[in-house]
Amino acid sequence: MADTGTGTTITFGTSGWTGSVISIGGTTQSREALEDSHLGTSGEKTYVFDDLIEPGDFEIEFFWDQSASTFPPISAVAETVTVTFPLKTGETTNATLAGSGGLVEASGPDVSNGELMTGSMSIQWDGKTGPTYTAGS
Repeated sequence: MADTGTGTTITFGTSGWTGSVISIGGTTQSREALEDSHLGTSGEKTYVFDDLIEPGDFEIEFFWDQSASTFPPISAVAETVTVTFPLKTGETTNATLAGSGGLVEASGPDVSNGELMTGSMSIQWDGKTGPTYTAGS
């Protein structure tokens, strides 16, 4: 059954960055399709799939807090990043997406009259630990 994202959290294991997160983008993973067509191939090109998967990345948007003591950890080493999803009805354990990764881009704040200041971060999974999705139960 579908659910909203209200109650979803993100934690950074080493840097300890926290913020009022507005949105967390989905992780995009990919792998290459390697063409194995040869001179005897007819019809369509043929492919085999690469053995390795690009672990992916995702973005978060947050409200900028100029009084915060920990700013986006762009210079931090790889750390455990955990996205914890809200409990669904009947669950006692939250679903999570966790792995090691770090920031590859940080932006903010966007500043305009009559609008709340926001920033954004791009987080790259490093593939050394996860990312691993664990279903809620």
